Amino acid sequence: MPIARPVVTFAVLLLVGLLTRICPADDTPASTPPNFVVIFADDLGYGDLSCYGHPTIATPHLDRMASEGIRFTQFYSASSVCTPSRAALLTGRLPIRSGMCSDRRRVLFPNSGGGIPAEEVTLAEGLSDIGYATGAFGKWHLGHLPQFLPTSNGFDTYFGIPYSNDMDRVNDAAPKGRESFWNPKVEYWNVPLIRDTEVVERPADQTTITRRYTEEATDYIRAHKDEPFFVYLAHSMPHVPLFRSPEFEGHSRRGLYGDVIEEIDWSVGQVLQTLRDEGLAENTLVWFTSDNGPWLIFGDHGGSAGLLKDGKGCTWEGGMREPGMAWWPGTIPGGTVTMELGSTMDIFTTCLSLAGGTLPGDRVIDGVDLTPVLKGKGEGARDHMFFYRGTELMAVRFGPWKAHFHTQGAYGAEARQRVAHDPPLLFNLEYDPSERQNVADDYPEVIEKIRQLVAQHRENLDVPPSQLEIPLN
Repeated sequence: MPIARPVVTFAVLLLVGLLTRICPADDTPASTPPNFVVIFADDLGYGDLSCYGHPTIATPHLDRMASEGIRFTQFYSASSVCTPSRAALLTGRLPIRSGMCSDRRRVLFPNSGGGIPAEEVTLAEGLSDIGYATGAFGKWHLGHLPQFLPTSNGFDTYFGIPYSNDMDRVNDAAPKGRESFWNPKVEYWNVPLIRDTEVVERPADQTTITRRYTEEATDYIRAHKDEPFFVYLAHSMPHVPLFRSPEFEGHSRRGLYGDVIEEIDWSVGQVLQTLRDEGLAENTLVWFTSDNGPWLIFGDHGGSAGLLKDGKGCTWEGGMREPGMAWWPGTIPGGTVTMELGSTMDIFTTCLSLAGGTLPGDRVIDGVDLTPVLKGKGEGARDHMFFYRGTELMAVRFGPWKAHFHTQGAYGAEARQRVAHDPPLLFNLEYDPSERQNVADDYPEVIEKIRQLVAQHRENLDVPPSQLEIPLN
């Protein structure tokens, strides 16, 4: 339901206009640094929102966010699976640089002994150092031991689950195989819900978890409205097993999966309305995106990549390209649709830049500052993306082109077969986003330019040992 707007008199509008001319917003420093909210879905597909073309999943709050802000058509995660993508978001670095990827174990598990290294600088640490309040709510998946949890990595407080909601499966209670996913019950998984460092509920009641994350995040915003803050709201859903609150049961024409997405949409609406109600909207940048593409092997319990190829777990477009939106009333021109490239890693760089922080100078930062794109002031600084699967460089995006040096399916039988390509497969994604027409024979000069880009990339690439392969003692 549309939110009613207050009636504003002509005199007030005239006064605002005069003040704007005297003190243009773009030329006057903000009285306080901007706040930041990052809303991160789990396994959401490029085609799962109505503003990205889904015909039966209703997402009015996200649609409104897009209409009042900017919607990216070419926004990428740094990995096609959970742990590496989350490390990249919070550090602005490809996960191969931090050891947060592996060719043997694609993500962290409850029996993993590793996690995000202490020497990595998270966005929360960078903002906390310059006076921001920082709260994390939702799925973490960067290590479950105390030294790896959010409160040891720049966040003042944490409320959420430490890894994916399908882990800690109770084998003697849950049906065998995937039957437990088709009709999931809370007691089939023993996932802990943590506040700061203490387990407060086990198993986590996943039927109310989206709502509770949202309440925690909005309460935090209200409690810290008089100081700059960073809220990281990382939903557990729509990663399987799928759960939604009773109020959203049967809510969507798309079934259970649609119910889950529509509750996430409700959550976004709650966050944005809280910012409006507290008078914070015009000083808060809100991002919405996802960690990777849809988990297609789960059928109608998984999402859709729309016109993109494949899904979660691979470096085809469906595994890496995500919905991406940013909202900042009065700063981001409403209704903007951009075809500029963007990445989850750019959130790190953009936010630190806008806050007046300093990027770490002792390491490579892969994120770029998207501020000119957000403000509609110019082209983006990003013209390429590297697509890794574990430690293997699989593909490279350069301008409109994407070269696949290796291809491998997402999950299932195709995932076991990696194919090398020499020359690499080449697609013009502006003509062919579905990656159907290999044009490598027609553009050898493009392939040569991409090879040079790869060589430059490898010159300053130090690969530390994998954190994902450290066993739990």
